[in-house]
Amino acid sequence: MIVGIGVDLVDIERFERTIARTPKLLPRLFSPAERLLRPRSLAARYAAKEALIKALGGSDGVHWTEIEITPEPSGRPWFTLTGSTAEVVASRGITTLHLSMSHDAHLATAYVVAESDGGAA
Repeated sequence: MIVGIGVDLVDIERFERTIARTPKLLPRLFSPAERLLRPRSLAARYAAKEALIKALGGSDGVHWTEIEITPEPSGRPWFTLTGSTAEVVASRGITTLHLSMSHDAHLATAYVVAESDGGAA
């Protein structure tokens, strides 16, 4: 059963300017592994994290660096959650998170579907 959806769109050039102007944002928003990626990939991950927060219905107990987007062997993006963020997702009865990300031209986008097995949270 779908319990939440979220979508976000990021202007890549604006994102790059913000990171250049405020480099301390990188460790606040991204895991060490994510920080090695190119700006357009970081923009897509930022959109994915925002979309996840929207799918959850808010950011209470959610911490940006506890949300990491990691690829499966096939290349499909997947959320790896830790700490209180993982606890928040579990406490809401969410059993599966579906993620789709893309970047093209000057935009990065992400779409998240939060799913429950239908049991009580």
